[in-house]
Amino acid sequence: MTTLSGVSIEITGLRKSFNGTPVLAGVDLRVDAGEIMVIVGGSGEGKSVLLRHIAGLETPDGGSIRLDDVELRDYLRLPPGGKPFRLSMVFQGSALLNSLTVAENISLRLKEHHTHSATEIERIVATCLGHVDMAGTERKLPSELSGGMRKRVAIARALAVEPQIILYDEPTADLDPLLTEQIGALITRIQTTRRATQIVVAHNLALASEIGTHIAVLHEGRIVDYQLANALAHSSHPHTQALLRAANLKF
Repeated sequence: MTTLSGVSIEITGLRKSFNGTPVLAGVDLRVDAGEIMVIVGGSGEGKSVLLRHIAGLETPDGGSIRLDDVELRDYLRLPPGGKPFRLSMVFQGSALLNSLTVAENISLRLKEHHTHSATEIERIVATCLGHVDMAGTERKLPSELSGGMRKRVAIARALAVEPQIILYDEPTADLDPLLTEQIGALITRIQTTRRATQIVVAHNLALASEIGTHIAVLHEGRIVDYQLANALAHSSHPHTQALLRAANLKF
């Protein structure tokens, strides 16, 4: 597949309330092209809501999101063939369609856009499955796969459109430590081979420190701390320290 450069993301003053309750209260965050940004925080802090805004699945009450020099709302209005770059999302529950095979799940967006021949689609599916160490599973149904395998297929599906931005919502949720490590290694490998910009919402601080370029801490609707991943343990911010103590991490 083509090696592509990532896209920078600039979030400014992002606000969102549900039924009068603020969830995002003015989020400011810069994500550099090609990096792995990990967003951490406690349960109910709005991490997934923030990710859904970046994906264009939620409309903010205020603020802006820019992808390179393009406002997200303008990007979303463009037809598929007119978009200057592509964005994919890996959902927490994998979101595979149970009635479709692995190959059919991965190729769904490609077939909808009518931009590739059947032979090209078959090649792309095989390449993406190989990239996530799932070669030969094209004809299997999601019900025949383990949780970790379904996560890998979901990532393969995201890779199929050659995205410059990949968003992950808790990609290691419900996985054991070994599978968590494997998914983390896969995300790191994608950075090396694809150079896509990746944003990972995670509750696992050890994983965040291992795979991230930077880590942003979301609390009470704002980014309250921002660190290089290998410097997180040395942060002086009290909320970050509370998260580290709760996770019982020793660096």
